[in-house]
Amino acid sequence: MTIHDLDATGLLCPLPVLKLRKRLTALPVGDCMRLRADDPAAIVDVPHFCAEAGHTLLETQDHGGAQSYLVRKDR
Repeated sequence: MTIHDLDATGLLCPLPVLKLRKRLTALPVGDCMRLRADDPAAIVDVPHFCAEAGHTLLETQDHGGAQSYLVRKDR
């Protein structure tokens, strides 16, 4: 498993999730993407995207104004 990073700080909904979806498409199944975002909507959007797209949200962390989401590509 390889972890890739995507910094989406400063971007507003729906851009963090759109960029996450695009970057996950290029990864092999089993790899992970760590998304960093400061958009308040990402707290709802990222888990919803993972559930709808069939990926696993492994971890969510708060970093004082920004959050990171560790997503495993499952499809």
